[in-house]
Amino acid sequence: MKVHLSYAPQPDDLAYLESLLEERISLTVGEIDQADPETSILIAGRPSREELEYLPALETLIVPWIGIPPETLDLVRDYPGLALHNLHHNAPPAAELALALLLAAAKEIVPFDQALRAGDWTPRYQKPSRTILLAGKRGLVLGYGEIGKRVGEALQGLGVKVDFIRREPGENDGPQVYPLSALPGLLPGADFLVVALPLTEETRGLIGEEELRALPPTAVVVNVARGKIIDEAALFQALSEKWIFGAGLDVWFNYPGSEQERASTLPGDFPWGSLDNLVLSPHRAGHVRETEQLRMAALAELLNQAARGEKIANPVDLDLGY
Repeated sequence: MKVHLSYAPQPDDLAYLESLLEERISLTVGEIDQADPETSILIAGRPSREELEYLPALETLIVPWIGIPPETLDLVRDYPGLALHNLHHNAPPAAELALALLLAAAKEIVPFDQALRAGDWTPRYQKPSRTILLAGKRGLVLGYGEIGKRVGEALQGLGVKVDFIRREPGENDGPQVYPLSALPGLLPGADFLVVALPLTEETRGLIGEEELRALPPTAVVVNVARGKIIDEAALFQALSEKWIFGAGLDVWFNYPGSEQERASTLPGDFPWGSLDNLVLSPHRAGHVRETEQLRMAALAELLNQAARGEKIANPVDLDLGY
């Protein structure tokens, strides 16, 4: 089985990938002209039409991360016989950061840290304390994929009762898994709202002013999915006017357009840095020391499945976009 990887990993990462592959897999790496014309699997995040046309025997495209770029979805739709898959290797670190953001916001870690750096102990003596207990509260996780499930398990381990929202609950899902239509009824009881679902036309702006006002005033919102699932103006107003207690965001509304802009791009159209009840994180949930090893292991798993003639995991529905 011939496979082409369209980018060059670090030598150690590539060696790790090769060590995991079955012997029947022939792997080429680099520009498309380095690929064998009989390549049946291409690993690329944003392939060009020319790259796909260069490989007449291509059967499968694997995007080496979880979110599928819109331009890739549009391109693959022009090739009805091409199967599209992605990787879920970032689920463990993304779930961990979601929990970290929730704890940081609920426990006011950042304001207390900043005060003590200046020698100010007064926040410690606030009575009653403003910080929030998680145990015994109720969490609502939007998304029932790898990340959402891990977040739910972690919250349950802390004594939080967790409900989940997924597009269409399956027959084997528990009673705590609800369809999207149940969202309005669940929000008033959600002490913690964690967003961990893909951005689609159905989920864009899913959480707006009405939804944020429906949450309890002590609620904490966390987003590790895509920024535009939450309406930016409504969330800023909710935090600045204290409709909710706080939030932790790893995904945003504005991103740098070039390498030169990375040191000077504000994350949205509002002064997010002015809020003392918000924890900001620069879209890094999947970035840990072990990220590339996790990616290579997940990639090897899919390739070995294909080599053995098994069903390849993580198929992407072109209509849904995930």
